[in-house]
Amino acid sequence: MLYPMFILAALTFFITIRLARLRKRAVLQDGLKSSYFRYNQGGEPPEYMLRNEQHYANLYEQPVLFYTGCLLAYVTAGVNPLTVALAWLYVASRLLHTYIHLRLNKLLMRRNAFILCTVVLMTLWLVLLAQLLTR
Repeated sequence: MLYPMFILAALTFFITIRLARLRKRAVLQDGLKSSYFRYNQGGEPPEYMLRNEQHYANLYEQPVLFYTGCLLAYVTAGVNPLTVALAWLYVASRLLHTYIHLRLNKLLMRRNAFILCTVVLMTLWLVLLAQLLTR
């Protein structure tokens, strides 16, 4: 369960660095005024920057439940092949979602990847709940 958590954290750090570089590019190459970042208004940021900002914010939303579920599995001795497999499947689906969102940006594909992430995460939580209730 720890390795999937590290991979998802690494993805978040990667997107953080990528977003910083894209913001710099927006200011230096695409004419966005740096004052825009004071309140995120007062200019028209490029689409590539907005998409990355949206993705960055998303990595601090649903994945919080993933990290919490993984830690709950450890605390309750719920780490087993099924929960580990679900953790890896969640990370793989998040990586797929990232690729689709930031490279292809095909809405239907992105939605399906997000649904997959959500279903896997819900399944992980249901498995953890079932384990707790049957003890």
